[in-house]
Parts: sequence; C-alpha cells; structure tokens
Amino acid sequence: MSTESNEIGRRAGACATRTGKMAKAEQIKALIRCHAEGDDTRFYAVAMQVAAQAARAGQGNFAQEVRELVDRAKVQSKAAAATRAPRSAPLAQPGGEPAGLLAVGYPKTRLADMALGEVLADCLDRVIREQRQREHLRSHVFSPLRKLLFVGPPGTGKTMTASALAGELGLPLFTIQLDRLITQFMGEAAKLRLVFEAIAETRGVYLFDEVDALGTGNDVGEIRRVLNSFLQFLELDDSDSLVIGATNHVDLFVRALFRRFDRVLEYELPTPTIAAEVMRARLALLATSEVDWDAAVLSAEGLSHAELTRACEQAAKDALLNDTTALDTAGLVAALTERQTMRCRAERCEGTSSGRASSVRGPERQR
Repeated sequence: MSTESNEIGRRAGACATRTGKMAKAEQIKALIRCHAEGDDTRFYAVAMQVAAQAARAGQGNFAQEVRELVDRAKVQSKAAAATRAPRSAPLAQPGGEPAGLLAVGYPKTRLADMALGEVLADCLDRVIREQRQREHLRSHVFSPLRKLLFVGPPGTGKTMTASALAGELGLPLFTIQLDRLITQFMGEAAKLRLVFEAIAETRGVYLFDEVDALGTGNDVGEIRRVLNSFLQFLELDDSDSLVIGATNHVDLFVRALFRRFDRVLEYELPTPTIAAEVMRARLALLATSEVDWDAAVLSAEGLSHAELTRACEQAAKDALLNDTTALDTAGLVAALTERQTMRCRAERCEGTSSGRASSVRGPERQR
C-alpha cells in the first residue's frame, strides 16, 4: 500500500471518531483488511464509499480530501506499475527446484474455435465477461469468476478450454502437473507455495491438470499434507489470475476440493449435432460435398472431440496422399471406424490392468 493509502485510512478513522456515524465500523474493518492484503482496488472502493457517506452527512471538505487522496494514490500506483520491470513466472528460476512442474505457453485459441454445448458456452462467456470487467466488479467489492473446475472424460475439451480462455483474455497459460508434484516432490508440499506466489504475482491462466491426484481422499501422510496445502492456498488466493482444475475422474474427488471452486463445468462426449460441427470445422479446407454426414455421425458415436479431430485429420491426409482434395463418405467413415477400434482396444487394456491391480490389492484391503 502507498503512503497515500495510509493517509486515507488515517483520515477515515479520524472521521469515524469525530462523527461516530460517518464511517461505519464495517467500513473501517474493510479498510484494514484491504490494507493488510495489499488490495488497492477494494481499498479505494471502500474509501470512496466513506467519502460519499461523509458528503451526505454534510462533511463536504473531508469528502473532497478523501477523493483527492484516492485520485493521487491511483496515479502513483499506475506510475509505479509502469516503471516496474515485467516479471516472468517466478517458478522459472527458483534455484531449479520445481523444474518440470510448470510449463508456459501463449495460446491463440479462441472459444469460436471450439464446438461447445449451449450451457457450457454460456458459462464460459460469463467467465470472460466477468474477467474483462473485473475492475468494475471489484470496485463494488465483488470478485469475478476465476476458480473453475473442469470435469469430464478425456478428450472432451477441458485443456483446450483453458487455452481458449487464455487466448480470449490475452494471458499466458501455465500448466501445473500435480501428479509430478506428488511423485517428484513427495515430502515437500511447500513447493505449492511457489506456484501460488506465481499465481499472485503474474496474472495468467493456471491449469492444474489431473487435479484428482490430490483428491483421492488418501490418508497417506505426505499426500494428505499436499492436499491440505493445496486447499489452504486455493482458499486464500484472491489474485487476478484464473485458477483451473481439470480431472477425468470426478468420482475420486473429496468434497473439500469442490467447495474451493467458484464454478464446476461438466464436459461430455459430443452430441450428434456437435460431432457433425467438429468434423465439418476440421475438414473445412477440403471438398466435402460428397460426404453423407448422417453416416459419418453414426460412425462417430461415442468418440470424444479429440478422437473426432484425429479421425478427420487422418481422412484428410489420406485424401491428399491420393492427390485429391475431395473427401468422400467411405474415406471419412473408414477413419472413424479405425478410431473406434483403437478406443475399444484401449478400453480393454485398461480394464485388464484394473482387474490385475484389484487382484493385487485385494488381500491388502482384507488386511
């Protein structure tokens, strides 16, 4: 906080002492909290409320003094921010300790590039709108939506949505691999503090991928300690960054994790309409007038957005390798069928592995 902010607080307190009713106790407490947290925006908003109340009570001179102090403090704050050297993510070079924990990118993806259901699209539009007007909301002591949990099957667009939010807002995307945190930094839950310091100091979109690694409810000491640290840091975080958790396994979550997020967004496999939209968009540069889209959609049933995209890319490359830019139904259906076969094989392998793991763990559970 600046010297001007300190002076605002001193004068507001003095005013409360002189008038008794001019500045409510809640306003004084709010000023103190904002000062302690370094939240200039809300501090100024509360100070302006004090000034308005003073003006209505006939203390015009005092009200004008507070307004002028706020104006000068804002100017000083902007000047300081302009001269402050821009900071890259603090995790990039803290003695090399969190190497491999965080990756950064600058996506160009937009929400218009995605095929989204109406409910999900409306929710994401609301997030972007609130983020773009976050100063306006904070000036009225409200926080924009910024802690989001994405849940749904693999390949349904959770990671792409994080990229699209970063692209829409012109922010960097930082991806934190929590499974690596647990395996590589076991016993060092304090490493999470570095992540949340980065969240506070460098505005961006922070994606905690596979966040279910923390939500298993496992009582093993070190994992529980990491989970508790994550919950505490997430609860206390009041930055301007977007914090996103993504999981394929919502059934593994503990309730405490759900409560820390502002909004839970559910991702599902594409409907026939969305599937057709995904395929048409990916094949837009080829001639597709000969494609029977009803047959293609039928062959695409059960495939995720990512699997549809890969099947379309395969069909397009097959056509180009045959020296044509025209795609027919047979070529697209063949690529979709092959992707279905690959998915079934993967599911069988996963089921076999799960069965083996259960047989190994069975005696342990009995003990």
